Formats: sequence, structure tokens, C-alpha cells
Amino acid sequence: MKSVENMKSSSSRRKFLGISALAATGIAVSPRFAFAGIPTSSRKVRVGVVGGRFGLGFYFNEHPNVTVEAVSDLRADRRAALMKRYECSKSYDSLEILLKDPKIEAVGLFTPAPDHANHVVQTLRAGKHALCAVPAALTIEDCYRILEAVRSTGKKYMMAETSTYRQETITAKKMYKEGKFGNLFSSSAQYYHPGLEELYFNPDGSATWRHGLPPMLYPTHVTAFLIAVTGERFTHVTGLGWGDDDPMLKGNPYNNPFWNETAFFKTDRGNSFIGEVCWRGALAHGERGEWRGDKMSYYMGQKNEPVHTVHAGDKMVKDDGGFTVAHPELKPYDQEKWYETDALPEAMRHNSGHGGSHTFITHEFISSIIEDREPEINIYEALAYTAPGIIAHESALNDGECMRIPNFDI
Repeated sequence: MKSVENMKSSSSRRKFLGISALAATGIAVSPRFAFAGIPTSSRKVRVGVVGGRFGLGFYFNEHPNVTVEAVSDLRADRRAALMKRYECSKSYDSLEILLKDPKIEAVGLFTPAPDHANHVVQTLRAGKHALCAVPAALTIEDCYRILEAVRSTGKKYMMAETSTYRQETITAKKMYKEGKFGNLFSSSAQYYHPGLEELYFNPDGSATWRHGLPPMLYPTHVTAFLIAVTGERFTHVTGLGWGDDDPMLKGNPYNNPFWNETAFFKTDRGNSFIGEVCWRGALAHGERGEWRGDKMSYYMGQKNEPVHTVHAGDKMVKDDGGFTVAHPELKPYDQEKWYETDALPEAMRHNSGHGGSHTFITHEFISSIIEDREPEINIYEALAYTAPGIIAHESALNDGECMRIPNFDI
């Protein structure tokens, strides 16, 4: 990984390139609320879907503007599952072969995280638009490599981050846009996935890419909860990790000693954000966010806990210490089901994976192609979600040293 000083110099070297590329391509750095609605075109985008596990859950065949042209996975059984799921009769043994198909215009990449940077770059350079699972990359070097591929090819790139399109996040976007929070001064989010070590090894005992994956190299389920709502950028971070010397972590390819990581971020508006990614502990599995303002705060529930808001109170009451204070009002919130609205094509108005987010991801990606605009989670948003975790993990390895996070928007 690059040192902080090297990252600062790399950012400076790229500043002129970035400004020139933006002017040449017209790419929007931060497309706030560029949200798709009912399709207005009959055009069909011919899509290839790669990755027969996670890739099964994105409902491309339900979208009125999509023809699933072909699918691919290295395993025959997963290729068969993709063909059945997407009602497609054509499959390829590898991404490399699929990319040679001239009929395919866009590719959904649902492959292992260490492959994302290479697969995205290959796809873009083959002249195809790319939708890719998270995270965008595992190193700062690969973040820059993807950015340069997007700029040089002019093709659309979108990261398939689910937290951006959870029903609660869509609500938070609306609340923020309407000014209901007042000053949104702090927020936090958690991604808890205890038991993940079950995926560390294949049945034959060989290690998978998940073996020892540092939690903060998979940060986007956390960072998206703030960035997708406000557009803020994280500028500095202090990261801390926890490990228990379990032999299962020994020999992992990341040299990672941590099961869990916590990061304390500062944003470009001077606000605070605390993010946690944890693989082990007495924790409820899931992703959740909290947004705290001086007028109103909004809290996602965890498992069966209700979503609720807290409103700054006008009523003065005595607290337990005998002080006269404005009493805040806690109210249950009747969470909207945005997937039942005309934000989606009619055939896709149903619940889907990760809090109803999968159909939104598919629709936003396809709409960005049809409408020839940047997707909401374009390359700049994707790197703003991803890079802070990479630096947070480096900070944790350095005993919580406060580190600067590179800004890819310049």
C-alpha cells in the first residue's frame, strides 16, 4: 500500500489530469439525487452477467430496457444457474471470452473482491459499460487505475453498493434534501457479519479470497450511509482493530490480524462519522445507519428493532439531575417501501436483496445508459465509499495513527 506522503504526491500529480479529463468528458463529480424513475424509452440494452452466486439476485430480466445476452462463470453449475435465472440461452466459460461478444453493451460483474479492479478495467477497455459489486478496489493504486480507465474510455462505471438504496437510506436522502435534519453534524454506521469465517475455506481445504480479509477493506456498506445522503467526503481517519490471535487468521494473504475494525472519520465539512465493520462477536448480523442533526435525527433499526426519529423538543422539562431542558421527542417511524412506488419499473416493484436495494441498483445502472448520464454511484462516489476504508485499515495497522484520505474528485 502507498504511504500517506506518496498518496499526497500522487494526488497532486493527478490534479491537472483530473481537471482536464473532467472538462473533456463532462463527468459529474457528485451526481446528487440523479435518481431513476419510470422508463421513458423502449431501447434495449444487451447485458452480460458474470458471477453465478451474488449475480443471481439483480433481476435484469425483469427490466423493460434489458435483454440478457449472455452469462459467465468459471463453474459450469453456476453458469447453468445464471442461464436459468435470467432466461438466457448463451453462456461463456470466462469474462475474457464474454467481452469478445460484440452484441454485449454492458456487463454486471459479481466476481470476487480481489478481481474487481482488473475485471472493471478489462470491461471498460473492451468498450462495455460496467456495473461491479463492492468494493471498487482493495488498494489505493487500483482506485487510481479504475479512475483512469473510466476517464480514458468514456464508458459508464457504477458500483453496486446496496446501502445506497436501502429503503431507510432513500428516506434519509429525502429528509436531507428537504432540510429536516437541520445541521447534520454527526452520523455512524455498522456492518456486522459474524460467522463469516465459514466462507474462508473451500470444501477441499483451500483458502478462498475471504480468508483474513481486513474488515475495513470492505467498508462501503458503512461509508455509503453518509456519502450517499450528503455527498460529504472523508478527509482524515483514525482506525483501530481487534483480533484474538485465532490460528484461523494465520497465513492469510492480507497479513491481517483483525476480526473487527472501527474507524473515526472527519469529513470535508468538519463533521464526524464512526464506522464499524466486524466479522466476529456477539453482534446482530446486518447493516444500519444513524443520521444526527440539530433539528431531527433518524435511526435505522437492527433486526426487529423499529426505525425511529428523534426531534428537538420545544417543551421544557426537568431531567433526572433537576435541570430544565428541552425534552426531545422520540417517535416510531413508519418506514416507506420505496420499491413499491413508481421509482421502479412495474415488474421490479418488489422486495429484493439487502433491504430492497438490488432492483434499484439494476434500474439506476440501466437508466444511466439509456439516458446517457452518470449513474448515481459513479466512479467518484465509488472511490469516496471505498478509499477511506483502505486508509482506515492502514491506520489500524499503525496503532491508530491519524491519516489523510486521498481526494479523487480533484
